[in-house]
Amino acid sequence: MQVICLDLEGVLVPEIWMEFADKTGIKELLATTRDIPDYKELMQQRLHFLDQHNLRLEDIRTVISSMSPLPGARNFLDQLRRQYQVIILSDTFYEFAGPLMEQLGWPTLFCHQLQVDQQGRVQDYVLRQADPKRNSVQALKKLNFTVYAAGDSYNDISMLDEADAGFLFKAPRNVVDQYPRFPLVTEYDELRQQFDNVQFRTVPEATGQQV
Repeated sequence: MQVICLDLEGVLVPEIWMEFADKTGIKELLATTRDIPDYKELMQQRLHFLDQHNLRLEDIRTVISSMSPLPGARNFLDQLRRQYQVIILSDTFYEFAGPLMEQLGWPTLFCHQLQVDQQGRVQDYVLRQADPKRNSVQALKKLNFTVYAAGDSYNDISMLDEADAGFLFKAPRNVVDQYPRFPLVTEYDELRQQFDNVQFRTVPEATGQQV
């Protein structure tokens, strides 16, 4: 019984903060988890610049509503879901994700929440739990699932380490060089094939039969 856990931004959709930075011209918002491993540091930086430029949640949602999944992402996800259970593990926020999740066919998404005041200003964020990607994979394994995972950033490494098989997908060179233990995949068809190959190599202890 296999579950596939995927990162969202950079794997299935463009980086939301990079798109927002491009639209607003605020170059400091270009930084992502590909650049800054410490998620708390990254989010504090983002909140600071949102406040400095008097930007509200609705400004970010306007940009997100104009975005689309990466080319081929919806078809890739549809094919995976015919064969596997699929969960998106992301460090985005439910307040952001709706328009993109709709375009992807509403896959299951585990992410975080924002704290927004009555004027629509983003005050803070609430993590679902510490190290949520690793803990999600651990919980699935305790439910007797075999877990395969793919991501592209520093914040995906604990998920890939915990999974039964982990892959970097279109990761930047700094992440690839620092974590050579994970195979690098650059196309959806190749990633799906990697998942299939791992599945057919998996042998349950109880039966000794291939699954």
